[in-house]
Amino acid sequence: MTKDRAAIITGLRDLADFLDAHPDIPITGCVPLYHFAARGTDADQRAEIERIANLLGTPVEAQTPYGHYVTTISFGPIQYRAVAITAAARARHDADDSYRGCIQPNPTPAT
Repeated sequence: MTKDRAAIITGLRDLADFLDAHPDIPITGCVPLYHFAARGTDADQRAEIERIANLLGTPVEAQTPYGHYVTTISFGPIQYRAVAITAAARARHDADDSYRGCIQPNPTPAT
């Protein structure tokens, strides 16, 4: 087991113990743990996600709204998601992000 992997597992256990000991702390929704495929060709990234899907025994979602290639396993509201971000999805994000800071909305009137 790698040092990073052991630290994540320990941290998850510590978080569960902490939340169990502090029932007044609110928690809602889903808790995802992400693994992102190493950058490379789209084919290399898809192969990594398919390998993980085989280990998990889960299907691969090839058509997410963002163009990602994903497999997920859930433990109640806790999810492990392995994700490949395709070159097209990265290019779309970069294009969208290129306008950041260029548009200034009018100030909202005080009421």
